[in-house]
Amino acid sequence: MAGQAGASEPTSALTTSASVVGVVDQVLGTVGTPAGAPAGPSDRLELFAAVAPETEEASSTEVAVVPPAPPTPVAGLDQVQMNNALTIVRTGQAMGLPERAYVIAVATAMQESQLRNLASTRIPESYQYNAEGEGSDHDSVGLFQQRPSAGWGAVSQLMDPAYAATAFYQALLRVPGWESMELTWAAQRVQVSAYPYAYAKHEPRAQQVVDALLAYTNSLASTDAAP
Repeated sequence: MAGQAGASEPTSALTTSASVVGVVDQVLGTVGTPAGAPAGPSDRLELFAAVAPETEEASSTEVAVVPPAPPTPVAGLDQVQMNNALTIVRTGQAMGLPERAYVIAVATAMQESQLRNLASTRIPESYQYNAEGEGSDHDSVGLFQQRPSAGWGAVSQLMDPAYAATAFYQALLRVPGWESMELTWAAQRVQVSAYPYAYAKHEPRAQQVVDALLAYTNSLASTDAAP
């Protein structure tokens, strides 16, 4: 918490100063002062100035954290599309869903938006939220072309890939037997599209993308777990 972090800073500074003063006293005690006189303020200041900068420099050293590289695109996708697919998969993982759900979701987004976060030419507001292209199918927006007027959420929410994926998965979970359905019918029960068979053709590529992304997330988990 911010309050805790702020409260700890003065304590840390006092500890460092006390440590430096201890070093100064040790040096003065060992070397001594003329005629055995006790160390005076000027003696302390001179040695403190010599020791303190070195102590500050050591305490301010930070270890650089290198962010992980983005997943390598496969199945003819570009980096933007692959990153959106990663968001879909990670959202499903966070919800504790099986791999089959990720494949259905990625295939659906391939059909609806080509895995791009689309604004709508009919909703000017949608262009404010990280638009990666545009569509004009009623008021449909985002990766899954979900419609605010149909109760999927606000425009700002549906233009957030993680929110859109969550909404898709929640609707999928309400479909009885979705796990054993043909992909195109599971997707259609969620999307209610005028082209119910259109999702089927994306299944092989969606599986390839999900396989690559699961390998990627597993490698990240292994790196994080390493000592």
